[in-house]
Amino acid sequence: MDRRKARRIFERLRAANPEPRTELSYGNAYQLLVAVILSAQSTDRAVNEATRALFRKVRKPQDMLRLGEAGLRRHIRSIGLYNTKARNIVAASRILVERHGGRVPRDRAALEALPGVGRKTANVVLNTAFGEPTIAVDTHIFRVANRTGLAPGRTPLEVEKGLERIVPEAFRRNAHHWLILHGRYVCTARKPRCQACVIRELCEWEGKEGAQAGKPTARRRAAGG
Repeated sequence: MDRRKARRIFERLRAANPEPRTELSYGNAYQLLVAVILSAQSTDRAVNEATRALFRKVRKPQDMLRLGEAGLRRHIRSIGLYNTKARNIVAASRILVERHGGRVPRDRAALEALPGVGRKTANVVLNTAFGEPTIAVDTHIFRVANRTGLAPGRTPLEVEKGLERIVPEAFRRNAHHWLILHGRYVCTARKPRCQACVIRELCEWEGKEGAQAGKPTARRRAAGG
C-alpha cells in the first residue's frame, strides 16, 4: 500500500475516534502492566471483571507481594492460564521492587526481562503508560494489517515493522488503538462489517462486501494478477 492511501486510512480512523483509548481498566502504569499480562489469550472484559476487586487492594508491586500468589489466584481464577499468570505477575512484582524501586521501567529491555512480558506487552505499556509511538501487534491488528493490505506480514514482528514504515508519524501514537478497535468491532475475523467500515473503499481486501468479481485490486495488480 502506498503512503498516501495509508494516510487517508488513518485520517478516517482519527475522524471517527479522535482520542482512542485502551479498553482495559487501570489506575497507573503498574496496574496496566498487570492487566496486559492477564489479557493474553483472554478478553479485556474478562480482565476488567477480575481486576475490579483486585485493583482496590493492589496499586503497586509491594501490594502484590503482600497479597501473594495464592491471594492473586483467588482474584483471577476466571481468566485462562491463571496459575501461570499469577506466578509471573508475582515474580515480576518482586523484580520491580528489587531492581526498579517499585516503578515500571520506561525501557523495552527492562520490561521484556520481566516474567510474562514479551514484545507485545512491552509495546502496550510503552505506548499506553508512557506515550511512546510503539505498535503492539495482537491478533486483531495482525488481521487488519494483512486483510486491508496496510502492512502484510507472516509474523507479528513483520507486521509491526511494516506498520512502523507505513504509518505516518502524526498517527503513530494512536495507531495501535485505532487498529485494534477496528479489528475488534468492524474488521472482525469471521464476519467483517464492511458496510459499516469507514475505510472500506481504501481497503485492498478482495473479499470485502461489494467488491466486483474479477476486478483486480491494488494488491493483485501489484502482483501481476
